[in-house]
Amino acid sequence: MGLSSALATAMSGLRSTQAALSIISSNVGNAQTPGYVTQNPNQIEVGSGGFGASVETTGVNRQLDLFVQGQLRTEIGGGAYADQINNILGQLQSVYGTPGGDGTLETALSNFTSALQSLSSNPGNGSAQSVALSAAQSLAQQLNSTTQGIQSLRTNVDQDIGNSAAKANTDLTQIAQLNIQIQGLSPTDPQAATLMDQRDSAVSDLAKLIDVKVVTDGSNQASVFTNSGIQLVGNGYASQLIVNTPGALTAGSLYNSNPAQSGVSSLNIRLPSGALIDAVGSNAFSSGQIAADIKLRDQTLTQAQTQVDQLAATLSSSLSDVTTAGTAVTGPPAGFSVDTTNVLAGNTINLTYTDSATNTQHQISIVNVTDPAALPLQNAANANPQRVGVNFSLGMASVVTQLNTALGGAGLVFSNPSGATLNVVGSATATVNAASTTTTTQSLASGSPQLPLFTDSNALYTGAITASGSQMQGLAGRITVNPAVLANRSALSVYSTSPVTPSGDNTRSDFLFSQLTSATFSVSPQTGLGSAAQPFKSTVSDYLQQFISQQSNSATLAKQLQQGQSVVVSTLQQKFDSTSAVNIDTEMSNLIQVQNTYAANAHIMSVVQSMMQSLLQAQG
Repeated sequence: MGLSSALATAMSGLRSTQAALSIISSNVGNAQTPGYVTQNPNQIEVGSGGFGASVETTGVNRQLDLFVQGQLRTEIGGGAYADQINNILGQLQSVYGTPGGDGTLETALSNFTSALQSLSSNPGNGSAQSVALSAAQSLAQQLNSTTQGIQSLRTNVDQDIGNSAAKANTDLTQIAQLNIQIQGLSPTDPQAATLMDQRDSAVSDLAKLIDVKVVTDGSNQASVFTNSGIQLVGNGYASQLIVNTPGALTAGSLYNSNPAQSGVSSLNIRLPSGALIDAVGSNAFSSGQIAADIKLRDQTLTQAQTQVDQLAATLSSSLSDVTTAGTAVTGPPAGFSVDTTNVLAGNTINLTYTDSATNTQHQISIVNVTDPAALPLQNAANANPQRVGVNFSLGMASVVTQLNTALGGAGLVFSNPSGATLNVVGSATATVNAASTTTTTQSLASGSPQLPLFTDSNALYTGAITASGSQMQGLAGRITVNPAVLANRSALSVYSTSPVTPSGDNTRSDFLFSQLTSATFSVSPQTGLGSAAQPFKSTVSDYLQQFISQQSNSATLAKQLQQGQSVVVSTLQQKFDSTSAVNIDTEMSNLIQVQNTYAANAHIMSVVQSMMQSLLQAQG
């Protein structure tokens, strides 16, 4: 039995080395196959019932570090996120152009202010007026072009969400199907190893699009979750990403949790049960290309649009708005009286009062809002000034009622002594410090230097607020030079017809120039500058420099993040490959060992055969 046992053991050794040779061949042949994980034979000792033991190859083991694999998937998502942010912010810089170069907002504004300065030196000169108007048109056109560029980028990333969702659905379906194929197979089954390679590749592709976490159970079934806890794959069932794309976006195309009011592509996760989850509203994805696209579309590029809209709004209002101080009302109680005759929708009554209990001064901006659906106006915490919307179209009696209801708790008392006059006085708990109105000049020759030079298409820009948003939204794409001024270039100098503005009077041109170069204005905190409690204040030109510089810094940081993330992904990939990727040198070394083992087992068989022949001859 000893020789028979030895022969059987040698035979099992030959079979195992043949299996090992086949596995080495597979490793070498797939050395350049993406996603292929190096395999090793899974050999076990089998008792023979006598001395020694034979060997059996029961399948293969995949060589991979699961911890590093998990880290790599996380960083792949971060890398894809950083790549997309860097890519789009780089394109946004191209929209703004090279600082100081032709075709930029900075150059257009500089040319316009220079033209106004030249006009001040010779206000009655028709050529100087034409140059100033041409520069104003170039500035308006540059704002239009910038808006087109920003909205084109928003449209591109919005469409990319749909393309990425389609790819993600393919990966999710493949993972679920592979789960079904793997089910019931031993983890060491060579077929299972091949299927697991394919499943891992699908997960890695998915990780570029959305953040994923994979949990594998005892039956080798992979469940895929987002970091927010939403299950995307469970056994053989896969969720799907559902996208509805509206087409090209405009500045008014914004996300809304109400699908009927949303102007951008919706992105829902349809679970196997049929339930829908709003992936945007629930912040389902925190990394990957889709998360980057959502942030770019709904935050980064929307803020960039708000910045140029604010520039357009400030250009318009700074040249056309007139602030008229109120008339003191002797007390007690003391206060101020303001004339509301010319307060258009969007125009304001400005109040400053002191809270007697805390000796704290507050500012209030009473806004004429003629769309009831837009009321009440919302204020951020500690907003300064606090905005109060009042519908002036309902008449002064209603205005007084609305204001006393809204601000009576602050100790302010409103009344309408006559006509369009509005009185505001203090009380034992509040002292009114100042009151004024800010209205939009409507005519070219109102007797004041203010001029509605820039308009919203052919309408006055007043800052009107409706249920669909502020008039400022998208203004940079609609701003144009007032057609009435284009038809009457002398309006850049003539501000009164009775009496007629004297020849050579530079009052208006000086005013226009100073408004753009030295007057300061507050900007919306939605621009990313300042806050509701402490609004950012600057000149028009300084504001432009600020947000252009902010965008440049953001692009630089995005580039640095992308480069750093690329290094992290590359390092982890190398670490993962050091274990899982095929190493030809190692396989050649293994091949020599298998060759030697095969030869040794064959030699044992030869010796056993010789010994058996000798034994038979001795018995004969």
